[in-house]
Amino acid sequence: MHKKELRVKYKSLRATLTSEEIEEKSLAIANQLLRLNIWDKTYYHLFLSITEQKEIDTEFILQILAGKDKEIVLSKSDFTTGTMTHFLLTDNTKIKKNEYNIPEPVNGLEVPVNKIEVVFIPLLAFDEKGHRVGYGKGFYDRFLKECHPKTLKIGLSFFEPEKKIEDAFESDIQLNYCITPNEIYSFD
Repeated sequence: MHKKELRVKYKSLRATLTSEEIEEKSLAIANQLLRLNIWDKTYYHLFLSITEQKEIDTEFILQILAGKDKEIVLSKSDFTTGTMTHFLLTDNTKIKKNEYNIPEPVNGLEVPVNKIEVVFIPLLAFDEKGHRVGYGKGFYDRFLKECHPKTLKIGLSFFEPEKKIEDAFESDIQLNYCITPNEIYSFD
């Protein structure tokens, strides 16, 4: 399938999930993450869930990171430039939803991209090669291209992989891992 078809398919599959299923699957994904050997890093980039899009609830991952005393980095999107600015989450960070219902930090201490060691990535679908399909705006594509080559890229998905994303490009930055409620997929 092509990215456009996969977006339609997975948005529709997500729409059928109840809030109980989202919570249950999100907790299962967080528990799977604990099995990964990624906890020796310091800076972890996390997205805050868009509940209206029925995204994975990242609150469980946030609690794990806080419990492990990690530096948590959140982003603010600039829709005119298609870029993201990254801020350290602190006790003083104010979070506000933007016009697209994306919870974002209002301000704070900016974190340079080269400091980020692990990125948890929202996605709609992924394939067996580690290619992903996002919402199509390219924010994460641009962000991941700026990251250090050793930065771990971890997709989070409610659903298992597609065989192949037909229109994935060689230049697309692939995931190192994708975590589903039932499985850890490794693409290294």
